[in-house]
Amino acid sequence: MAQHRYMLAEDRIPDRWYNIAADLPSMPPPPLNPGTGEPIGPEALAAIFPMALIEQEVSPERWIPIPDAVREVYAMWRPTPLYRAVGLEQALGTSCKIFYKYEGVSPAGSHKPNTSVPQAFYNKEAGVRKLSTETGAGQWGSSLSFACQHFGLECEVFMVRVSFDSKPYRRLMMETWGGTCIASPSELTNAGRTILAENPDSSGSLGIAISEAVEVAATNDDTNYALGSVLNHVLLHQTVVGQEAKEQLDMAGAYPDVVIGCVGGGSNFAGLAFPFLEDKIAGRDIRIVAVEPASCPTLTRGTYGYDFGDTAQMTPLLPMHSLGHGFMPPSIHSGGLRYHGMAPLVSHVVHTGLVEATSYSQVECFTEAVRFARAEGIIPAPEPSHAIRHVITEVERAKEEGVEKTILFNLCGHGHFDMAAYADFLGGTMQDLDVDEGELSRASEALAALPGIG
Repeated sequence: MAQHRYMLAEDRIPDRWYNIAADLPSMPPPPLNPGTGEPIGPEALAAIFPMALIEQEVSPERWIPIPDAVREVYAMWRPTPLYRAVGLEQALGTSCKIFYKYEGVSPAGSHKPNTSVPQAFYNKEAGVRKLSTETGAGQWGSSLSFACQHFGLECEVFMVRVSFDSKPYRRLMMETWGGTCIASPSELTNAGRTILAENPDSSGSLGIAISEAVEVAATNDDTNYALGSVLNHVLLHQTVVGQEAKEQLDMAGAYPDVVIGCVGGGSNFAGLAFPFLEDKIAGRDIRIVAVEPASCPTLTRGTYGYDFGDTAQMTPLLPMHSLGHGFMPPSIHSGGLRYHGMAPLVSHVVHTGLVEATSYSQVECFTEAVRFARAEGIIPAPEPSHAIRHVITEVERAKEEGVEKTILFNLCGHGHFDMAAYADFLGGTMQDLDVDEGELSRASEALAALPGIG
């Protein structure tokens, strides 16, 4: 196993977040009030978010300063390493240069603390006692539990049932850091009880878990809601990843021809890609590719229009690619990518052609995850295995075209708590779970009743 590792000094931790909204040629349409159809204002979010995060959500400023208290916590694991995947290059027999930014070194083992820490900080500053949230694979729930413990907040996490059952050690991580983890749908909320009355064996979804967490925040004055993806301020916080990667690539004397990230709600992808998208908008020749599961094909087969961010229709209408807020994704191992919608900013840059989107099935993704692990020594989480799969596509395309490419992707977590998924793959029992075409059709009909985007 051969690697080249590039590290920045601790004092090179970014001191500001990059806001892509300042540089976009056009802006996404605004969120709407579902009752009036009118654009919502900051006051509509004040019931569940602190004002500091609301201001970031709507900010037109290119750079947002990172508070010193947040940077002090970041210093526990940032800057994260950038690796050149020499072992993988050799295994593929390619002359392409492959780099990956490794976010698995954080306390929670993923990129998610990049936003959980500032969210906990701003809520603590606002006098909030408790945060409620949802989690798919458990990376966000464990990250928020970690951040809340640091700033003295309570944390309640609604974890999608299929992941709650298959990833018990993620739940134990949350509990170790003082969080409470509840399988969703649950009997604790009206949203959960409604779903269970219709389907007692529901495997859950991020949309359902969001409904439960938002309900808890909206009905308790001392509780706010925290979201691990989708919204602008969450994507903003993740841009420390891409900022560091640009500086590290400069150390290596390289710049990517292609930037690749997996997408569920969009924060991991945006964190790496948006600082490079700034260069693309300025005229640099670079391709940026978002990769999603074929069984939850939000960008590649979803409708671009307005939809609710949750199943119970408690959120504002968001402008995004969506499979429909009632869509129930198959129970794939990549729990963090099982979301019916996509971040408005990510949806917009795909819709306007600045970013490409593609999808792969889980068996082919795990095939490449195992190849990567054997070449590089790091076992990937199921989610970034989608990015690795597309790296292989780019290498094959470069060979056909007779060119050499520099490829960058984000390894946004490790697979240490996902060994049951690897057991299925290595044991030959893993199956590709196809999207239900009838459900897609019904979701499309439901979306047709909501406002569209021209």
